Amino acid sequence: MNVPFFNYGFVYGQYADEFKKILLDVSKRGSFIMQDELKFFEKNLSNYLESKFALGVGNCTDGLLLSIKAAGIKPGDEVIFSSHTFVATASAIYHAGAIPVPVECGPDHLISVQSIRENITSKTRAIIPTQLNGHVCDMDEIIKLCNENNLILIEDAAQSIGAKYKGKFAGNFGIASSFSFYPAKVIGCFGDGGAVITNDENIYEKIFLTRDHGREKIGNVVTWGMNSRLDSINAAILDFKLKMYDRDVKRRRQIASMYQKGLVDVNELVLPRHPDYDSNKFEIYQNYELEVANSKDRTSLINYLKSQGIGTILQWGGKAVHQFEGLGFKISLPFTEDIMNRSFLIPMNTSLDDNDISYVIDKIRNFFGYGS
Repeated sequence: MNVPFFNYGFVYGQYADEFKKILLDVSKRGSFIMQDELKFFEKNLSNYLESKFALGVGNCTDGLLLSIKAAGIKPGDEVIFSSHTFVATASAIYHAGAIPVPVECGPDHLISVQSIRENITSKTRAIIPTQLNGHVCDMDEIIKLCNENNLILIEDAAQSIGAKYKGKFAGNFGIASSFSFYPAKVIGCFGDGGAVITNDENIYEKIFLTRDHGREKIGNVVTWGMNSRLDSINAAILDFKLKMYDRDVKRRRQIASMYQKGLVDVNELVLPRHPDYDSNKFEIYQNYELEVANSKDRTSLINYLKSQGIGTILQWGGKAVHQFEGLGFKISLPFTEDIMNRSFLIPMNTSLDDNDISYVIDKIRNFFGYGS
């Protein structure tokens, strides 16, 4: 069998006829930028996520940058984030002129509340937790820290659209949050795309202006801005896919349950949380990140799975943000570094059928000598 890590062709092929209609309709009308398709998607996205406002932007990184600037974070301010994240979280902080402060992740691979606490200084202005892999941080504790230290909370929810903590959607806990619609995300478009949600009208107004060159609705430039607009074709595609999104999330959770059932007794592995592990959390499984007992076994397992036609990925090339020498961080985060040495991703997406999942499970079990 061949089980690729992600089948990019499936993104188009699943609804090819509908996508052709969208492309032709938008193209014939010349409705490409900042038109009704974007307005409809923004309205439907805000309704889905139970937020007051949603704004389509060019990508999730831009969404974070726009949110940071709209929140009033200034050059020299320190912003805490988990180093166990994609570099975009840190680069948005950096390009806003602030100082990115990487901290440890916890056993759940999400930001460590204790590490946040240990790194708050007089210069700390904000915390940006990453709702990673479709999971949700312990937001009560993070909000408590923000309130105790007068800190701004912005969420990097790139991978967690639809995830919930105590019944509340990820992205609604802070002053703003950003989502990604990269093709391999849980809901993806045909290229780069992103969105910001907020419940703060002032933040909404600022981002509305700055994503489109500082122009107000009648076209008058009233502030410095940038070009970060979600185009109409991708907005229409995302609006169409949003209608089926709950079904896709259900399927991802089914796959996670299958992995859990099939691998839970493999002592050499640490699995992500089971979908029903915590009634306070509803998690959507953007990725399925395994830990192996040691890095040597991880390398051998990855090579074995490749020989069996199964695609895997070392998330971010196997490095946390602070480990990229070119970024200039001079710190050690031993727990996160250990996680990076032992973890990797196995296939998790809606192109997979039950036979694919069973095949992956059987090959992992065989590698460790557990049999079928």
